[in-house]
Amino acid sequence: MHIVIPHIYKNYITYSLREVIFLFGLVLAGSFFVSGKVHSQTLSSYERHYLSGKDASTAVEWDFMVDGGRRAGEWAKIPVPSNWELQGFGTYNYGHDHRNPERVLGKEKGYYRYAFDVPSAWEGFPVKLVFEGAMTDTEVKVNGKIAGEVFQGGFYRFSHEISSLLNFGQKNTLEVEVSKHSANGSVNRAEREADYWIFGGIYRPVYLEILPEIHFDRIAVNPQADGKFEAMILLNKELDGALLEVELFEIGKQKSIGSITSLTEGQEVIIDGEFFGIQSWNPESPYLYDAVFRLKSNDAIIFEKTERIGFRTVELREQDGIYVNGKRVVFKGVNRHSFHPKTGRALSDANHLEDILLMKEMNMNAVRMSHYPPDERFLDLCDSLGLFVLNEVAGWQQGYDTEIGPKVIQATVWKDANHPSVIIWDHGNEGGWDFENEKWFHVHDIQKRPVIYPWLIRNGVDTHHYFRYNAGIQRLTHGQTPFFPTEFMHGLYDGGHGAGLADYWNDFMRNPVAAGGFLWVFADEAVVRTDRNGELDADGNHAPDGILGPFKEKEGSFYTIKNIWSPIQVLPFNMNRGFDGNLSIENGYIYSSLTGCRLSWSLHAVPDFEQTLELSKGELYLPDIQPGERKRIKLPLGDAFEEADFLKVTAYDWKGNELYSWSWAVSDVEEFADRFLDSSVESMGMSEFTEDDGRLIVQTGTMVYQFDLLDGQLKSVEKNGKVFPFKNGPVPVGVDSSVEQVEWEIDEEGSIIIRSTYTSFPKTSFWKVYSDGSLYFESEGPLLNGQELDYLGLSFDLPEEKIQGVKWIGNGPYRVWRNRLKGAEFGLWEKAYNNTITGYSYDKLVYPEFKGYHANLFAVLLETEEGNIQVVSESPGTYLKLYNPENPPHATAGVIPAMPSGDITFLHQISPIGNKFAGPETMGPSGNRIRAVSHAGDHPFGIKLWFDFK
Repeated sequence: MHIVIPHIYKNYITYSLREVIFLFGLVLAGSFFVSGKVHSQTLSSYERHYLSGKDASTAVEWDFMVDGGRRAGEWAKIPVPSNWELQGFGTYNYGHDHRNPERVLGKEKGYYRYAFDVPSAWEGFPVKLVFEGAMTDTEVKVNGKIAGEVFQGGFYRFSHEISSLLNFGQKNTLEVEVSKHSANGSVNRAEREADYWIFGGIYRPVYLEILPEIHFDRIAVNPQADGKFEAMILLNKELDGALLEVELFEIGKQKSIGSITSLTEGQEVIIDGEFFGIQSWNPESPYLYDAVFRLKSNDAIIFEKTERIGFRTVELREQDGIYVNGKRVVFKGVNRHSFHPKTGRALSDANHLEDILLMKEMNMNAVRMSHYPPDERFLDLCDSLGLFVLNEVAGWQQGYDTEIGPKVIQATVWKDANHPSVIIWDHGNEGGWDFENEKWFHVHDIQKRPVIYPWLIRNGVDTHHYFRYNAGIQRLTHGQTPFFPTEFMHGLYDGGHGAGLADYWNDFMRNPVAAGGFLWVFADEAVVRTDRNGELDADGNHAPDGILGPFKEKEGSFYTIKNIWSPIQVLPFNMNRGFDGNLSIENGYIYSSLTGCRLSWSLHAVPDFEQTLELSKGELYLPDIQPGERKRIKLPLGDAFEEADFLKVTAYDWKGNELYSWSWAVSDVEEFADRFLDSSVESMGMSEFTEDDGRLIVQTGTMVYQFDLLDGQLKSVEKNGKVFPFKNGPVPVGVDSSVEQVEWEIDEEGSIIIRSTYTSFPKTSFWKVYSDGSLYFESEGPLLNGQELDYLGLSFDLPEEKIQGVKWIGNGPYRVWRNRLKGAEFGLWEKAYNNTITGYSYDKLVYPEFKGYHANLFAVLLETEEGNIQVVSESPGTYLKLYNPENPPHATAGVIPAMPSGDITFLHQISPIGNKFAGPETMGPSGNRIRAVSHAGDHPFGIKLWFDFK
C-alpha cells in the first residue's frame, strides 16, 4: 500500500513549520557522539562515531603487535586505517609469491587494541561496530568478549552488534585479531593468489553506528530515469502500522520535490511511487538528489536516514548493447586498483579524487574495479563527478566457494547498490568465480543489474581479454553479441595503452554492438618498501602496467587516450596556406548536445628556438550538435593566418574543462626553412680543401669539415678549434645498404659537393659545403620494392654523454611510436636530457622521456657540451630519433621495439611498440611492418637537412 503526496506550495509551508518544531525538539533532547564530540540531539538520525580515521590521511593511532616478520612480538603504535607492511611490520608479498619457492610467504597475524569512551546516553540503544575492510580473517572482541563470528574476506564491509558488550559511561577496550592468510582456502585463492600486492591490516575505516531501538538495517533503492521510484527497506525488527516516508530534495536545497509513503508490515517494506520533474543521472550530467527516509509513528519520527541517489535506468539488450537511460553506452574505461605507493590499499579522499579527475582528464567515462570492491568514498565521488562503474567481487583467477561467495556478494551489494554510478556487477575475473554463486547478486540487488564474467561471452555480453586485432569468429568485431573487453591494450612500461588504441577503437566502432572497453591499467602499482630504505618496487614486470606512474606521473599514452577519446573531435583535414577556417566537428558524447561547449583558437609564429609569438586568437561557442552528429564550423582566422607557423585549437566542455588541444603546422617545411634559416650570414670567400688519407678536409672561414671518401660520411666538424661531437653519418638503417661509390666536385659557386651512391637505400645522397660555411645534406627518397620494414632512415653519432638538452619545432612534447602518433602536437618544445626508463627508473622518473622518436620534424637544436647543433628540415613527414630508449631488465618481447642503430636518426618510417603479451604486429595495421613499393620514374620525398654549428 502506498500514498503519493504531490508537494505543492501550501504543503511546503506547513511542512516547514513542522521542521521548525522538530528541530527545536532536537535541541532539547538527548545526545550522541560524532567523531568523539557530544552533540545535542535525539537518536532518531543515523550517525557514525569513528574509532579510526575517516581515511588514511586522518588515521588514528592504535596499539599494535604482529607475530611474524619485521618487529614481530613488539607492541607499538600503528595508524588505523593502514596496511601494516607500509608501517614497518610483517612481510611484503606480491600475489604471485605463493608459487615462488625463493619468496617467504608472510602469514603473520596482527593484534590491535584501542580504548574508547561510551557515554551513558547510549545505554538502551543498539550500537553496531563496523569495519569497512580488513585483510583478511578478522576476529573482534569488545571488553574481552567475542563480538561475533570471524569475518573472512579482505575487501568487504562487516559489522557486529555490540550493545550487550559495552560498559556505558566508561572506557571500553576493542581488540582485533587480523590474520593476513585466511583459514578458508578459497579466500586465499580468490584474493591472495593474485596479480597484485597482498597486504595485511585494518586498511579501511572503523566506526560505531548508534541507532534507535527500531531502525533500518538496509535501504535499497531503484530510482528510474523517468522518475519512477522503488525502494526496499529492511527493518531490524518487525513493525506493523508505522508510516514510512521518502522525501526527495535537491542537494543543498531545503525545498522538497515531493514525497511518497507506505505503511509498514513486517520487517521488509517495499515502497514505490513516482517523482516528477527530476533530472536523470549520467556521467556527463551526474545529477544527484538526497532521499530522506523517515520511519514515523503517530507523527513522531522513530528513525531517519538520508541516501544520496541518482535516477537512471540500466538495461542489457541482447544483440544490441548496454543501455543507460535509453541510450546505448560506449565505455571509454580503465581498470583501477585501490592503491597508493606510500599507503598501499589504505587511501585518502585526496587519492580518490586525484584518480577520478585524471580519468576525466583522459576523457574516460567508465572505470572497472579491479579486482575487488572499492572504498565507499570512491563510489561517492564517481556518483558526483560522473563515471560509470563496473563493481567487482574479488576472485582474480580462482573463485570463492559456496560458503564464502554468498556472504561477500551480499556484503558488496548491500554496501554499493545505491550508487547510481554502479551499473554492472563483475563476478570475479578470468576464472575467479563459481557459477553457483551468481544467483546471490539478484537476490540482494533490487535493480537486477547485469552480472558479467570478465573474459567470458556469457549473460548476453562478450568481455574477452587481450585478443589480437580482428580476432573472433561470430564474436567481438565479427559478432552480434554486445562486446566490451574488460581488459585490453595491456600496458607494460611504455607499451600498450595508447599504442594500437586507434586501430582497435576504429575496428570496434565498425560494429554497432560495440560497447567500448577498459584499458589495463590506470597506474603502476609500485609500492614503497619500508624494508628496503623506501625503494619503489613493482615486483619485476608484474605491476608497472600503468598509463600513469606510481605517483600519477603522466606517460605518453595519457595524451594519446585523451585525444582518441575526446568527446569533441575535429575530423581530419589537410592544413596548408589554402585552409579557409572550416572544421568538421563531431559530437562523441552519449547524452549531451555541444550547445554551451566552445573552441578557442590561436595562431602562432616561431621565429627562433627561444619563443613562440601569439599573432591572433579567438573563441566561438559551438552550435547544437547532437550526439553522433557532425557539423561544419568556421574559424575567423583573419590576415594573421598568412604569417602563422601553426594553428592551435582547444575544445572545452560546458563546464570549462579542457577536452583536448590540437595544433597543426600551417607552413610547409620548405617555406618554414626558408624563413627560419639565417640568411644574413655573409660569404666567407672560397672554400679550401685537401685530401688526406682517404678523407676530404674542407675549410671555410671558421668551419672545418672532414668527409670519408670511402663511405661519404661526415667524420668531423670543427669550429674555431672546437670539435663538435656530431659525426659518422649518414648510415642507412632499416635495410641492408652499402656505399658503392663516393666522388666530390666544386660547383660553379665555389661550393664543395660530396656525392655517394648506395646499393639499396638511399640510391644517392650528397653533402654540400657552401662558401659561407653552411652545410647541407640531401638523400634520395626510398626507391625500394617488396621489402617489409620496421623503420627506415639515416643515422649519425652524437655520444650520449655529450648531449645536455634539446629544443625542437615539430610534434611533442612526448615521444611517439608508429602505432601511437596521436597525442603529440605541433609547436616549439624543449627538454633537458634524462634517461628515464618508462615505468622502471622510479628513482629518476622524468617525463616526457628524452629518448625516442619525435614526429613531424621542422627543426631541432641539439645542445651539447661543445655548443649547439641546429638542424633544419626541408622534408615533409620526417621523424627524429634521439637515442634508443633503454629496455628494462624485465621487459617482455612485445615491449622491446625494433630500433635503428645510431644516436641521432632522421627517418622516413619509425617502428611500433607492442604490449605486455604480444608484439605490435598483433595490434592492428599501424603495428605491422610496412611493405615498400616503387616503380621506375618515382620521385619520392627524400631527406633534406641544413646544419649549423653554433
